[in-house]
Amino acid sequence: MKFLEFAELCARLEKISGRLETISVLSQTIASLSKEDLPDFCRLIQGRPFPEWSGKKLGVGPNLLYEAVAYVTGRRREDVIDRLSRVGDAGAAVEELLSQKSQTSFFTVELTLADIMAGLVEISGMEGGRSQREKIRVIQRLLSSASPLEGHYITAILLEDFRIGVGDGNLRDAIAQAFTVDPKLVEYANQVRNDMGEVSVLALSGEEALRSVRLVPFHPVRMMLARQGTISGVLGEGVRVAVEYKYDGARFQFHKQNGTCRMYSRRLEEVTSAMPDVVALLDGALPDDVIVDGEVIAVQDGRPMPFQMVLRRFRRKHNVAQAADAITMVPNLFDILYYNQEMLIDRPFIERREILTKVSSRYVTPQLVSGKEEEIEDYYHDALDAGHEGVMLKLLDSRYTPGVRGKDWVKIKPEADTLDLVVTGAEWGEGKRAQVFGSFLLSVRSNGRLVPISRVATGFSDEQLNWLFQTLQDDIIRKDGKMVYFEPRLVFEIGYSEIQKSPNYEGGYALRFPRFIEVREDKDIKEANTAEDVEERYILAHRPVNN
Repeated sequence: MKFLEFAELCARLEKISGRLETISVLSQTIASLSKEDLPDFCRLIQGRPFPEWSGKKLGVGPNLLYEAVAYVTGRRREDVIDRLSRVGDAGAAVEELLSQKSQTSFFTVELTLADIMAGLVEISGMEGGRSQREKIRVIQRLLSSASPLEGHYITAILLEDFRIGVGDGNLRDAIAQAFTVDPKLVEYANQVRNDMGEVSVLALSGEEALRSVRLVPFHPVRMMLARQGTISGVLGEGVRVAVEYKYDGARFQFHKQNGTCRMYSRRLEEVTSAMPDVVALLDGALPDDVIVDGEVIAVQDGRPMPFQMVLRRFRRKHNVAQAADAITMVPNLFDILYYNQEMLIDRPFIERREILTKVSSRYVTPQLVSGKEEEIEDYYHDALDAGHEGVMLKLLDSRYTPGVRGKDWVKIKPEADTLDLVVTGAEWGEGKRAQVFGSFLLSVRSNGRLVPISRVATGFSDEQLNWLFQTLQDDIIRKDGKMVYFEPRLVFEIGYSEIQKSPNYEGGYALRFPRFIEVREDKDIKEANTAEDVEERYILAHRPVNN
């Protein structure tokens, strides 16, 4: 497939507002692709050139792009930054700059989808002190051969700022329509393989190929998620549930096969080298050929410590041994996904728990099975007294659904009004904050976009503001007076007293007395709260009370 055809399709999709038309256009294109182009197309159309589990990252910030674009267009870097600031969309700004470039390329080739993927793979493999310069050279090469429209979407892919709104649901239905297969089978295969590119090739082969997918060690899948609820809301007539501690730690997935062990974070990043003590404990506690799900907590004097202590270890690259000696890390296992060449996610939770306790006598989280509200309440308060966040209620017949926040797992914890919001901008501070950002613009997810809903300026220590200033420097895509805007990457947990309707923010709501709690480095922006979450909370808070 020519990349210009891909870019033209993206431009067309951006103008389509209806879901059914989007799926129809996508399915026609997918059905026409060669088997070689199919997986690359299905990844790139979502702006994700590599599957989450692969560990490959582009690591291209706006500053690298500014330099490459300045070279290709024959402009000063400052002029490029100014243009991006005025346009507000990096892809559109690069398209405009390329259409006006004064410097012609030494050579131009017709780019294909495979050419773009080869360049992206090359960029992802660059590490070390010279990697930034080498990345710039690859970006220059791609943009030098690109038409203005191609440059628009190359930029969007490099900055992970794809705005055409093709989510998993639309792509799932388009693949199903293109190859006349059941969309539920496409969704199931994607849960297991965690890669729409691979799933599209399976769908091309037919429904039997989709049904036959299996988990394999060292190919992590998204972790099953829980929704918040109440004990009485879960229990029904004759319903019994498994009750487990909800830990204030960091979620992990542990894989072991042929004596090799690897550990992955909630975001599917490998953290084996950062957690050698935990890996050694699990290696000794688990048999070969296994995948388990759990949470690691930091413990001091027998009490759990805040989960930031664990996240610091996940991020650590140096002096790991000293850190391991300083703080005790304890793994807690609560599910098993694969054992002895058998995938277990389709088995009921009660069976998976049985298998887990048989394969490991250590580190398995305590569990109560009960249908009595008072008994569960007591267990909940015991968990709080022990320093944990609360409890999890799990339906005994539930299957493991990777990446799904369904009704089968429910978290019970003390009422706290917080939201996980994406940082999309900041304003320079004043007074003692004059050299750092003083407040931050926060957004929720809404139909594939990020919509502003609040600003936050309180709750930060000086150290946190300095860290955020250093961390966000390379994410700046435009400036507007005292405001700067970022490529979305960080998620803040924000406390608030009330949600109010507001015309001042695009989301239609605003937070009263917002306060920064922490950076959720364990969460990707895809896990931030949605506009629907905010509206639901507003409606619940303002519904009439029957006397």
